[in-house]
Amino acid sequence: MKFTALPLAGAYSVELNFLQDERGGFARTFCKKEFEAIGHLKEFVQLNQSWNTKKGTLRGLHFQIPPFQEIKLIRCIKGAVMDVIVDLRKDSPSFLQHVMLELSEENKKMIYVPEGFAHGFQSIKDNSELVYHHTEFYVPNAEGGIRYNDPALKINWPLPIEVISERDKNHPLLTNDYKGI
Repeated sequence: MKFTALPLAGAYSVELNFLQDERGGFARTFCKKEFEAIGHLKEFVQLNQSWNTKKGTLRGLHFQIPPFQEIKLIRCIKGAVMDVIVDLRKDSPSFLQHVMLELSEENKKMIYVPEGFAHGFQSIKDNSELVYHHTEFYVPNAEGGIRYNDPALKINWPLPIEVISERDKNHPLLTNDYKGI
């Protein structure tokens, strides 16, 4: 695997090393030793999958509050999405900055999202599917969200929003006194 640091400290784009022959292909998507080299020491305890029928579908921006913050490793296994992470760490030099990265079945990239980040994505192809690894169990009462179109974040989603849940549509906007997590 090749880890490329993103502009937000602790976040990485991860490229898989694919081996191909007449049978097809093979790639390792996780190796404890390789992840330890970037400082990842926690165990992944939950694996989730989402599928999105229509391009333009938006999910996010989601996070878990302390002490249930989680590291996520996300990969698109079908179709394509534009993935967005937002730094919510109050003491970070990149506080409230975001990075956008295309994840697709073609580019086979993953994104490594450290604790203290909000995460969301928009499907840019019909029938897109993601697989997420999490270092914390889902805790409903520890779930937080930020509105996808918050003017303070200036996220330029690639497509018009075609499908979004009522919950995601109504997440709160950041206020001037937002202190982070």
